[in-house]
Amino acid sequence: MPETRRALLRRLAVGQAEGRAPSMMGAVVRGGRTVWTGARTSVEGEVPHGDVQYRIGSITKTFVAVMVMRLRDEGMLRLEDPIGTYLEDAPLPTVTVAQLLSHSSGLTAEPRGPWWERTEGGLRPEPADLFGERPQRLPAGRRHHYSNPGYALLGALVERLRGGEPWGEVLRREVCEPLGLRRTTLQPAMPHAGGWAVHPWADALLPEPAHDTGLMGPAGQLWSTLEDLCRWAHFLLRGDERVLSESSLAEMRAPAVPPEGGGWEAGYGLGLQLVRTSGRGERGDGGAGRRLAGHTGSMPGFLASLWVDVEEDLAGIALANCTSGPAISAVATDLLEIVADREPRIPEPWRPLSGPLDHDLLALTGPWYWGANPFALRLTAERGLTLSPLSGTGRGSRFRAEADGTWTGLDGYYAGETLRVVRTEDGAADHLDLGTFVFTRGPYEPAGPVPGGVDAEGWRV
Repeated sequence: MPETRRALLRRLAVGQAEGRAPSMMGAVVRGGRTVWTGARTSVEGEVPHGDVQYRIGSITKTFVAVMVMRLRDEGMLRLEDPIGTYLEDAPLPTVTVAQLLSHSSGLTAEPRGPWWERTEGGLRPEPADLFGERPQRLPAGRRHHYSNPGYALLGALVERLRGGEPWGEVLRREVCEPLGLRRTTLQPAMPHAGGWAVHPWADALLPEPAHDTGLMGPAGQLWSTLEDLCRWAHFLLRGDERVLSESSLAEMRAPAVPPEGGGWEAGYGLGLQLVRTSGRGERGDGGAGRRLAGHTGSMPGFLASLWVDVEEDLAGIALANCTSGPAISAVATDLLEIVADREPRIPEPWRPLSGPLDHDLLALTGPWYWGANPFALRLTAERGLTLSPLSGTGRGSRFRAEADGTWTGLDGYYAGETLRVVRTEDGAADHLDLGTFVFTRGPYEPAGPVPGGVDAEGWRV
């Protein structure tokens, strides 16, 4: 709506003006398409467009993580495998692939030597040149500790398992081409923005260098455009079977380590940063907040931020060509929240299940009781089940049907646990066994298989 478009443009304009950015671009993606874009610039008559490249810094890590997850889904690695299984020269061979993805390996935050983002990658020609005498600063798996060299190892892992093909070529062939990301590259290609530093105490500019970071490339080398990042945001929201399934992306969005700092406002999944917003948006009217996944990025001369809200099927993106100043993450999240607050998502129409109805499964639905606590079991698509507490307390979960007639929990307390239907000799459903918890058709039925038995006199007043 016009009011929403004006609010978005104002937020971008405030971000560019207060952050003193030579240029800033923003976009909102919803329902699989780009619904708004905007740009502001300090150069008269040269407003950037969606095909102009900006450096995206650590958003590169999301691309590397997707390549690693592809290898996992193909059976070429396991996330719990030590990196030394695949890289003999890894400085700490015992840390796992998952720990590298989630920045919980305890590896040093930065490579040794001069500031890697502003120097040529040729200063570190070999993997051993990335690490000093103490490559590990914290115990593995205990806490989140951001590690740029850790992603250099993941890039090397991709190259090793793809037969020595450079990670950038693997990215182009396996990810960028299928998704139509024709302007996401390791090196800048015209048209591209120039990177600038802005003097802290004067409105003056200084050009920033843009070096090839070599082995550190998987940590932040990529250049991209607003148009390509909108496509990437759509992929992170919904997946694409040609690249990575929606279920694997959901796994990447799940918290993998304790959050940074003292609160629970930010965490990290498998290659994705996780944040919970205040929910205020532009209006400042409070709210429960939103759970977002994505990444920020910074390289000398550039800032970038991309956040997605799966529940709203919504993404916000912001790019700027300056080293510091703009609160780029806040701009991107506010763009998303302005749309979510002013134009809430309209739910998809309800539709019945497709295909023939399994009446045996239908007979399992309805109320079940764990002791005296009531639950409802519902049938979902692809023979799935959902267990929900009816009393306001209790543990619920979604379940995926397995070939052996059982179901596996997908979330909550029962994630990974097995749900079985225990039947009588004549085949009737007697009770549910969920990781040893017994659910019966009535509350503490005297004849039911309740662990510990039921008082012979039953319920009384």
